[in-house]
Amino acid sequence: MSTSADLVVILKKELKTARMTYADLAQALGLAESSVKRMLAKGDMPLSRIDAICRVLKLDFADLARQVADSQPLLAQLTEAQEKAVVADKKLLLAAICVLSQWTLEQISASYRVSPAECIGYFAQLDRIGIIELKPLNRYRLKLAKTFRWRPHGPVMDYFRDNALLDYFSGGFDGAGEGLLLVHGAISRSLAPSFMERMQRVAQDFAQQHQADQKLAGKDKEGYTLLLAMRRWEFEAFVALRR
Repeated sequence: MSTSADLVVILKKELKTARMTYADLAQALGLAESSVKRMLAKGDMPLSRIDAICRVLKLDFADLARQVADSQPLLAQLTEAQEKAVVADKKLLLAAICVLSQWTLEQISASYRVSPAECIGYFAQLDRIGIIELKPLNRYRLKLAKTFRWRPHGPVMDYFRDNALLDYFSGGFDGAGEGLLLVHGAISRSLAPSFMERMQRVAQDFAQQHQADQKLAGKDKEGYTLLLAMRRWEFEAFVALRR
């Protein structure tokens, strides 16, 4: 849906909330009802007309723009070009991972060697890429859906396969709240999707708890990385032994 179409949807919703008919709006604007209907049907109106409608509805234009932005569909996945832009700069990738965790500019600068000025620049890049919508006072709105995932064979996952997987699995997984489970088995193909659904629910629970714990002080929380995987696979050394 285009932004202009979204704008009309929001205006119609506000009219309904105000219990105002097209005839009422037409009278307030000094137009014919047919003109108002045609204008809202086409979504073709100058900014001055939008301002006039906002005044009739006692609606601030900034609030209208915010509603339009909030109505935009969230991204479940980035394009390959967007991911390439993210991994092109390690600090930009760091900023992307941090905003996925809803970190503030202040938290990023306090935790990493990234100055506030640099961080603002990276936020601006993430805004251009489409990951966030940058707002006043260097706040932002994440434009990614809760179901967001990096492209399975895209630039970001390739980067982590090449640079992070060995580091991740080299840990002992024996600390408090840590664990590594390796389970192999042959199950019905029809049941495999149900196990994936359960894993996705665990991942969502983890993400929601992360959001809920944002209000906690830094000393009361710890950074964890949850890795869930399931695929058809056999260890290469075993494959070589098959008859």
